Amino acid sequence: MQSAVKLRTIGLISSLAFATVAVGCAPRVFSDGNALAITGTAPPPEAEPPPPEPEPQKRVEVRDNKIVIHEKVQFEVNSAKIKEESHSLLQEVAQNIKDNPHIKKIEVEGHASAEGSDSKNMNLSNRRAKAVMKFLTSDGGVDKSILSAKGYGEERPIADNETEEGRIKNRRVEFTITEQEVTQKKVEIGEDGKEQVIEEKKVGG
Repeated sequence: MQSAVKLRTIGLISSLAFATVAVGCAPRVFSDGNALAITGTAPPPEAEPPPPEPEPQKRVEVRDNKIVIHEKVQFEVNSAKIKEESHSLLQEVAQNIKDNPHIKKIEVEGHASAEGSDSKNMNLSNRRAKAVMKFLTSDGGVDKSILSAKGYGEERPIADNETEEGRIKNRRVEFTITEQEVTQKKVEIGEDGKEQVIEEKKVGG
């Protein structure tokens, strides 16, 4: 009888101990009014970085059979003297020529508007073309053997000579590539689906 009472007592104590442990592990919920209040406004979302600025257009570009300039070569009025403000532009032209060794011959072309006599315009455009060629060789370091210069006067207008805007456009210098070395490649498609160069040669163009 006493043994049975002891066993029941031990079982009751074990149950109480388990319940105490379970209660101790349970989460505690505070229901009083002492909780901290959060005041103020949330910070604004971070602004997205601005898109990158587009690269500025190059002043000088090599295209097919032309060296294209996006600024005018400026001269003194009725003169073949190149203004200093155009020196850096012509230096860029010279650098492009030297950076493209496939270019073998270039003609510096002088062009005029229809103002004045034909002979005067032809003479002035020719002198201006030669002045540019001289600058490219003496100041730009371009090999003289690849350059030639010619004035075309008012023979090749690109705009209306009846307007001042058109006449300004017609007074210009152009750089025409008359000979260049072109690489021709013969390719075939391999078993892997990729192009393979089977023949390559350089020809004048």
